[in-house]
Amino acid sequence: MGDASSRRLEATALVRQDTRQSVQRVLLIALAVNVLMTMLKLVIGLLSGSLAVLADAMHSATDGLSSLLGLLTNGLSDPRPDRDHPYGHDKYEGLGALAIAGFILFTAFEILKSAVERIASGLPPIRLDGRELLLLLIVLGFNLLLAAFERSEGRRLGSQLLLADAKHTTSDIWTTVVVLFGLGGVLLFRTNWLDVAMAVPLCLMLVRACWQVLSTNLPWLVDQIAIAPEAIHEVAMAVPGVLNVHDIASRGVLGQQVFIELHMVVDANDLPTAHRITELVEEHLEARFGAVRCTIHLEPREYAIAAITFRGTHG
Repeated sequence: MGDASSRRLEATALVRQDTRQSVQRVLLIALAVNVLMTMLKLVIGLLSGSLAVLADAMHSATDGLSSLLGLLTNGLSDPRPDRDHPYGHDKYEGLGALAIAGFILFTAFEILKSAVERIASGLPPIRLDGRELLLLLIVLGFNLLLAAFERSEGRRLGSQLLLADAKHTTSDIWTTVVVLFGLGGVLLFRTNWLDVAMAVPLCLMLVRACWQVLSTNLPWLVDQIAIAPEAIHEVAMAVPGVLNVHDIASRGVLGQQVFIELHMVVDANDLPTAHRITELVEEHLEARFGAVRCTIHLEPREYAIAAITFRGTHG
């Protein structure tokens, strides 16, 4: 049974390694698109003198940086454990996502700073016509396709890094939409104030995107509970031969990799029988929750307790 468990863990690692390669392919596509969009927006911004377009170009540049960072961190996040990383390297993806959140926040700050500088300089005129708006519409279309592609692949591959990068790309879509409205107003009403006024909603949208990335990845990095102990208890107690399960703890990302620890009392008088029961519990947990690594502490019957949740030092 032990050999079978090892083979399951090995197969899971191989599947996840293939997933890692697929994530890299998606990030390479995203990097190429983001570089192209950044250059196009930069040219439009420089030719027109529009603060909003230059800010949007800066945001697209951070999209490209986040994709590049994603490639680097994904290359480090080998799911297979080694001597120095017995739990694998998955958290590199979480760290990469946090760095992306930092890029988003930095972009919001730079947009606001540029708006203040533009007001202080007396709102210099914008050189703008319909061609710039048409090019921005084309950019918007590319961004919509890229965000949908990254989100779809992130969900399919179970990659937090791709989902974080998709959120960043989505924020770029909204910034481009706001910029288009602002520039349309500039052409219609012949006022440069709208170009600067767009800075505030842009900043708010970027800060919101930053918070979404943080709230998704921080629980993983700080080892927040991954599965309710009651759900783990229900699965384990359904296995024949299990008498009591308590002090249950879990961490990781459900659907990607979860580590479970629990204490268990079984109806067995010999070690081989007890071991077979623990193997069945692991198989049932894996069937219910996906990829899991279980640490099960077998205890004598007098150690059985009613409380199932891990109590820690203050229990």
